[in-house]
Amino acid sequence: MSIQKTSLYSAIASLILLASCGKSEAPAHKENNELIVKIGVVAPLTGPQAHIGKDSENGARMAIEDANSKGIIINNKKVHFELISEDDQADPKTATIVAQKLADANVNGVIGHLNSGTSIPASRIYSNHGIPQISPSATAVNYTAQGLKTTFRVIANDGQQGRALGEFVAGTLQAKKIAVIDDRSAYGQGLADEFERSAKSYGGQIVAREYTNDKAVDFTAVLTSIKSKNPDLIFFGGMDPQGVPMAKQLKSLGLDVKFVMGDGGFTPKLIELAGDAAEGVYASQPSLPLEKMPGGSNFSQRYMAKYQQPIQQYAPYCYDAVNVMIAAMQKAASVEPEKYLSELGKITHAGISGNISFKENGDIRGGSVTLYQVRQGKWQPLQTINEDGIASQD
Repeated sequence: MSIQKTSLYSAIASLILLASCGKSEAPAHKENNELIVKIGVVAPLTGPQAHIGKDSENGARMAIEDANSKGIIINNKKVHFELISEDDQADPKTATIVAQKLADANVNGVIGHLNSGTSIPASRIYSNHGIPQISPSATAVNYTAQGLKTTFRVIANDGQQGRALGEFVAGTLQAKKIAVIDDRSAYGQGLADEFERSAKSYGGQIVAREYTNDKAVDFTAVLTSIKSKNPDLIFFGGMDPQGVPMAKQLKSLGLDVKFVMGDGGFTPKLIELAGDAAEGVYASQPSLPLEKMPGGSNFSQRYMAKYQQPIQQYAPYCYDAVNVMIAAMQKAASVEPEKYLSELGKITHAGISGNISFKENGDIRGGSVTLYQVRQGKWQPLQTINEDGIASQD
């Protein structure tokens, strides 16, 4: 046989071997027989919301590193967890591309996405492939209202958050004339709708409902229109990249009104970038204050030591989401999605943010919403409203 033929047959054999390896769906093993478990985390890692996305990724990475340091054994095999990080740019179309990429990579589970508008379309892809998805931050009611068995979240939804905001604004703040703006995203519009219903039920009058988008930075026309309605308060359903210029433009236009956002505005970055215009701004977060979480203070210290910056927002919930997923794998004695999924739905886990268990639709049980105000350059908690609508002062 000639050298050329030998080389040709060897090349063909190598290609066949590679093809067969590529089709394998079995989990990979290291040489020392460690079981490799791939957990995807998806958030906007570039663009205007990258500071929130990187914060989420950081929380997930801490959980993965902690799990690997424990030498976890599942089904008599030591497990090594790998974080597969993807950037969806807070864009729904990109989110579906990323979701399919993770499904094709046979990940064992997904933490994310950060935004409701990305989590919802991606959730259908994960569901089609039977991959459990736990969002640390998607609050839109529709996310868990699709009837998907693979969809979970570890914070309260916008039904609860909107009710709490409406009660706070019309009840506690006694706002009578309210203007509402939303960014037309699944999150922003959904939260604004829930807020509007709640505010009306507590006696608030909606004098204007305006719209923008999640890329806008100039709100002069919208705010000028609202100014003519003479509101006491403006609520914005959107994220901090729009909240910052909106807060500044309120001041420059001489609109002396209270400015309120949901969790999309509850970031240190809003205070940093808005400067003096941030003072007095209100926002909510669908959870307990960090200092009141069972493991919040310790986690905050560890995060600061590791990343040399404070938590932006969702890192604790990403940390908990990873650990809840791993706990379900341990209970099922399997890392296979179809085997641990049922345990995930039944799980009771003591997380750093509190006790975590899920309702049948994947919503967290017993969620809380905390209202904050910027005072002297810091977010100060004002009150926390539990799932039953009972408020406690912070």
